Amino acid sequence: MRARAGHTALALIGTLAACGPVPVEQAEVTCLRDAELAVRPQTNVAVGIGTGSSGTRGFGSVSVDLSGDYLMGRDPSQVYDRCVQRRSGQPPRRPLTQQPGWTG
Repeated sequence: MRARAGHTALALIGTLAACGPVPVEQAEVTCLRDAELAVRPQTNVAVGIGTGSSGTRGFGSVSVDLSGDYLMGRDPSQVYDRCVQRRSGQPPRRPLTQQPGWTG
């Protein structure tokens, strides 16, 4: 029984370690999407036609990513800064407006 409890504790520690800080560079890339969603919702529409044993059929899908930051009217730069700090434990190396790919 004791050995099993020890293995469970080690597994829990390993899981928590995986949730630890990420490199600031990785956090900046990940958090860029959060900042973009604070500016506007992102929508995706897919339409297609396929054939199969039952004949030709049309299909489609629509998805909308809507963030609470957008609904609350939060400043994308602040959303970005907080996200990078939370994920990496460090402030961003450059402000949001200087990040490659930022279209604001």
